[in-house]
Amino acid sequence: MYLTKEKKEEIFEKHGKGKNDTGSAEGQIALFTYRISHLTEHLKNNRKDYNTERSLVSLVGKRRNLLDYLKKKDIMRYRAIVKELGLRK
Repeated sequence: MYLTKEKKEEIFEKHGKGKNDTGSAEGQIALFTYRISHLTEHLKNNRKDYNTERSLVSLVGKRRNLLDYLKKKDIMRYRAIVKELGLRK
């Protein structure tokens, strides 16, 4: 499995307030970004895997909604997470 408990804790500790803070927008965005990158690599090798493609589109939408929420609530946190994760906007 590509996403172990330890990897999740590491992501939330780095981008959230702590390893048990799974509800923060930054932590969730970072987790979604990790999962999106993994699914993108999978789809490069398995281009006809339409179920995974659908999951990828869903994850991108969820991340976009969280980014929009963060942008509306606190623009500085939004800019920080976008810069930290290297997202386009």
